Amino acid sequence: LQGIFVLGLPYALLHSGYSGLFLIILAAAPCCYTGKILIACLYEENEDGQLIRVRDTYEDIANACCKKLFPRLGGIVVNVTQMMELIMTCILYMVVSGNLLSHSFPSVPVTEKTWSVIAFVTLLPCVFIKTLKIVSKLSQLCSLVHFVIILVVMTYCLTQTHQWSWAKFRLSIEFEDFLVSVGVIIFSYTSQIFLPTLEGNMKNPEEFRRMLNWTHFFACVLKSAFALSAFLTWGKETKEVITDNLPSFLQGLVNLCLLIKALLSYPLPFFAATEIAFACISRGSHPRYRSRLFALSVRGSLLLLTLLMAMFVPHFALLMGLTGSVTGAAMTFLLPSLFHLKLKWKKLAFLEKCADISVFILGFLCSLAGIVCSIKGLLEVFG
Repeated sequence: LQGIFVLGLPYALLHSGYSGLFLIILAAAPCCYTGKILIACLYEENEDGQLIRVRDTYEDIANACCKKLFPRLGGIVVNVTQMMELIMTCILYMVVSGNLLSHSFPSVPVTEKTWSVIAFVTLLPCVFIKTLKIVSKLSQLCSLVHFVIILVVMTYCLTQTHQWSWAKFRLSIEFEDFLVSVGVIIFSYTSQIFLPTLEGNMKNPEEFRRMLNWTHFFACVLKSAFALSAFLTWGKETKEVITDNLPSFLQGLVNLCLLIKALLSYPLPFFAATEIAFACISRGSHPRYRSRLFALSVRGSLLLLTLLMAMFVPHFALLMGLTGSVTGAAMTFLLPSLFHLKLKWKKLAFLEKCADISVFILGFLCSLAGIVCSIKGLLEVFG
């Protein structure tokens, strides 16, 4: 929930003003809610009224919703959507790593693509990751590095409080700029794609809902404080990635931390993508598809794919924006609310049904707005 997108929140405030600040605070609620209802779809009541986990993955939920008409269609759609989002996320971290390396060592006569290859080499050990336990340790280190970045930026901002002014906030906003800000803010909270695996691996799954409440609450507080202090410091000079606003003596340290964070962030989406790939390939297949050599081949192929796309796909940021508008909104808002209505309709209270329908409409509008903005950007680039 404190991913690299947090660094773009001050820029989102530049384009959305007070409405963006309120959105940062309010967006945590629907994202937390869809996480809870998604996990609720994994459970059914037995004859004694006890909740039993009868499904393990997002795919299982989708297949349960479509079993009467198209037994496998739901799972296929979900798996394709998940893989697109996860692979795109991995590529983003590869691109960011190459970019940060080139900016950290400008005197070295090496192209950004070559730096991406170097980043790829450091990520090769990912092919040997087999369990979420290892990923959790790396993610923990990633979180610590992230807090160092936040601490450095906010400490500098607090030294500039003498120039803070609420007059920097915009009262009137342009609708298109606001839509871009909505996408940045809402999708900085998304984590639904990882939740079924995460909840299934928890030592105490009964604490999942409480964990989700507290993490979203603290994410909301930290995002709001960070975005607000940074925007009040730089105002109209706020750049897309706020660390670019820092004075040169801090930029080197922060860029190094960002590089470490990007590399440590890579294993989580990569592990999730490989798990989906293995589940699709090995289901009902020959035992050799479950061998260690085959597993290494699949992981290595996915790792190489992310490098090649990071190096050779033009206008990747715009393409990712278009893909993210579809997959992000679908996995975060559309599918959880739709599946919850389908599987739990008879047991839901009226207000719960209204909440699910409202979230579905919100997801549809966010997706539509993101698609329009991304396509417009692509058309401008290609003339």
